[in-house]
Amino acid sequence: MKVLFLTHSFPRFATDPVGSFVLRLAVALAPLGVEVRVLAPGAPGLGGLDRFEGITVERFRYAPRRLETLAYTGTMRQQVAASWSARLALGGLLAAGYAHGMRSCREFGPDLVHAHWWFPGGLVGRWLRREGLRPLVTTLHGSDLRLAEGSALGASLMRGVLNASDAVTAVSSWLAEAASALAPGVVPAVVPMPVHTDLFPAGAESGRTRLLFVGKLNPQKGSEYLFRALARMRQRLEVDIVVGIGSDEAAARARATELGIADRLRWHPLLPQIELARLYRGASALVMPATDEGLGLVAVEAQLSGTPVVGFRSGGLPDVVAHEATGLLVAPRDDVALAAALDRVVTQPEEAMRWGREGRRRALERFAPEAAARSFRQIYDRVLTGAGR
Repeated sequence: MKVLFLTHSFPRFATDPVGSFVLRLAVALAPLGVEVRVLAPGAPGLGGLDRFEGITVERFRYAPRRLETLAYTGTMRQQVAASWSARLALGGLLAAGYAHGMRSCREFGPDLVHAHWWFPGGLVGRWLRREGLRPLVTTLHGSDLRLAEGSALGASLMRGVLNASDAVTAVSSWLAEAASALAPGVVPAVVPMPVHTDLFPAGAESGRTRLLFVGKLNPQKGSEYLFRALARMRQRLEVDIVVGIGSDEAAARARATELGIADRLRWHPLLPQIELARLYRGASALVMPATDEGLGLVAVEAQLSGTPVVGFRSGGLPDVVAHEATGLLVAPRDDVALAAALDRVVTQPEEAMRWGREGRRRALERFAPEAAARSFRQIYDRVLTGAGR
């Protein structure tokens, strides 16, 4: 079986964490008899054919190099809203994606197309399907839902893509329910994305004296609530901040200074996963105060490292974190409750270690690449036999 992946997020180099779960799925499908080829946009320094762990990736040009900044940065929506040149580049991305998708269907000859995110990949996949070229599987990851919720046009386009898809999946039960509310009649299958489990071994269970935050510094990821909670905590632990792509780090640093916690923060750029794993293993807890997160694979990575997760009971995180079994979940946007939960983890290390062990056991069971690959192979088979919906 041959499958063409359409995505705008995929590793740019061997150790790049951006879109790494898409690569993990592609690699895990190979032993099940599925050959995956990836079609993704170009970017400065990226173009032509790449090969990662046996997976061929074609990066296509869609604008002058200086404007090819829409993919891989997590800022596509903001760029398009702020600039006419970015809007023109987006038009080029869609047109070039369609043209290269047509060519890939002729030359690679996939049995079906699998679009990651309904936009832009799912929209291109819908056009390819309309041409009668290949069946379409669309996976929702979370950020694409927020795009649809933000405008009537986005919601209409999303409904069109999902209704045209032969199968729809979502990475969490919350995301599946939200998609069904926007597109009545569409019932996505819940299939989490995989994590490279071998990169995240369990760490030493004693001697952990730091907290860890990994993600973009923005309202959705909850950096403001993190800083407020740190200011309220009784325990004054140091915190590692791994800054996600597209963050306004200067504003975040200024806010930390304003709250009197700047001396407790250690800032890191986006790290390769092998370096990130070291931080997970040394943390008392991963703090994840995100709201409406599609799933939260950083929480899975922390669990694989034997680290409990403390966050908000929001979005797909309850699919990952079991309250008082693998970590603690509190009401969304409640920095007082978040501070109390963090103090509890720090002052009850034996309980935290137990949560970490249980989190690793569950993460290995649910998020290993082999589990996701088996689920998608079954979905592909159903689509190709006409039973996808």
